[in-house]
Amino acid sequence: MLRAAGPLRCSRSYPGRNGPGHSAEALVVPYQRLLDHLLHAVRGSQAALLLDAQGELVVEAGARDVRHRLIGAYQGIGLAMAQRTTARFAAGRIDHLVCRYACGSVILRPLKDGYYLAVHLSSEAILAQAIWHSAKTQADLDGAL
Repeated sequence: MLRAAGPLRCSRSYPGRNGPGHSAEALVVPYQRLLDHLLHAVRGSQAALLLDAQGELVVEAGARDVRHRLIGAYQGIGLAMAQRTTARFAAGRIDHLVCRYACGSVILRPLKDGYYLAVHLSSEAILAQAIWHSAKTQADLDGAL
């Protein structure tokens, strides 16, 4: 079992569109608020992560556990492969993917420019509620990126 050694802080300025006059902290705050709100709205949610196209953590809310980061990065590979497949066969856009496990679920939602949202849920969480609330967060994050 992997254990987190402590919270990791992202010192990079994401998504980097606002130019040199903005600090990393100022860029992260709106995203942090959106993720915090999502976790507050969904009973049984454990963590929400905003990750870039390479699976690197941009912002996280909730339990700061290295397992969530690893699962988010790993699931991001699957999301990217699914997106390439749907593009190749003109099958439409992926709105979200859900991966269910014995101990819970992970919702993945693609965002613009390769970013994606990963929401980690306990087995007690109501999946439909989490999907509904994560859709609003997806739209809000896309608007903020």
